[in-house]
Amino acid sequence: MTKPNFDEKIDRIGTHSAKWDALETRYGLSPDDGISMWVADMEFKPPQSVLDALGGMVDHGVFGYYGDQTSYLESITRWMQKRHNWTVDPSWIFTTHGLVNGTALCLQTYTEPGDGVILFTPVYHVFSRLIADNNRRLVESPLVESDGRYEMDLDALESQLTGSEKMVIFCSPHNPGGRVWRTQELKAVCDFCIKHDLILVSDEIHHDLVFDGNQHTVMSLVTPEISKHLIMMTAATKTFNMAGGHSGNVIIEDPDLREMFSATMKAMGMSPNSFGVVMTEAAYNGGEQWLGELIPYLDENRRVFDAGINAIPGLRSMELEATYLAWVDFSGTGMTPDAFTDRVQKTARIATNYGPTFGAGGDNFLRFNLACQKAVVEEALARLTAAFSDK
Repeated sequence: MTKPNFDEKIDRIGTHSAKWDALETRYGLSPDDGISMWVADMEFKPPQSVLDALGGMVDHGVFGYYGDQTSYLESITRWMQKRHNWTVDPSWIFTTHGLVNGTALCLQTYTEPGDGVILFTPVYHVFSRLIADNNRRLVESPLVESDGRYEMDLDALESQLTGSEKMVIFCSPHNPGGRVWRTQELKAVCDFCIKHDLILVSDEIHHDLVFDGNQHTVMSLVTPEISKHLIMMTAATKTFNMAGGHSGNVIIEDPDLREMFSATMKAMGMSPNSFGVVMTEAAYNGGEQWLGELIPYLDENRRVFDAGINAIPGLRSMELEATYLAWVDFSGTGMTPDAFTDRVQKTARIATNYGPTFGAGGDNFLRFNLACQKAVVEEALARLTAAFSDK
């Protein structure tokens, strides 16, 4: 395999990139001068195996409906067995148009309008939007920061319950805090859901992007009793930078839960996008060495970013155990969220995700995407250092 060049700058302006071509309208920043660190995709080409597979499709020239999924499903089961020690039966796998779509389908399958849906906040901002758009009731369980990392407070959550809660949507590893939940923490979540008869939707889209010294545990492996409550969600899209393929997997072991989800899929008339399926299979079959090069590169970006941020008075970066999404606390500046956001956006000319959109506990934070060239991280740090030089 040709060694990937993650330092290569790839011009994405004018390519219908949500991350770059919306900078002007969303942030008032020129893509020629601004630094885009918001949307969670990477500035890197995917593995060569993916590019070759897509090239083969183009060379063939006929783009019909996708048929036999055998090899595609086998690529998923092999990956999960090898990378996560998780044995998946191919019959458990449903392919959705990404995991946002998968989450919406779970809400529509296992809850009714008005039902409570629990989030441990701050958490991936789209979850709360989906809950609202599907007329479900958001139940926030604020995470507690302890020794610089997030922990859950299940006792406090239990005291909030009214009996109308039907689902927990769980992010593992956690976005935006970068936590790799320990097995005992996951066991506590499983026990909570079993006790209160809650469906547990475990979004594990970042499960391959884990840094040395941390071990991700698949929720399905935590305790066998959770299977009657558990919906697993995985994808190759974050791992291999293929978000535009809009392909994700909802994996359901329990036959009753599986039958319910299948009925929703049929009612929606859903079938997989051939490009996303081909990309996923190619990535899982030929991308492991690429991923082995990616993780140290991201880890170095994390190290450089954390050191630079933590050297700026009033700023603190939460230490990442996984993902490429840095969560920066600006509370030490004494500034209001509007004030420090203006400095980042207007003075440093950096587009980030706003902390309040992630729910309770996010007000004093901004999220930065570090999956870019190291030189871009260094430029962002120089700009932030200058923007907060008076603190």
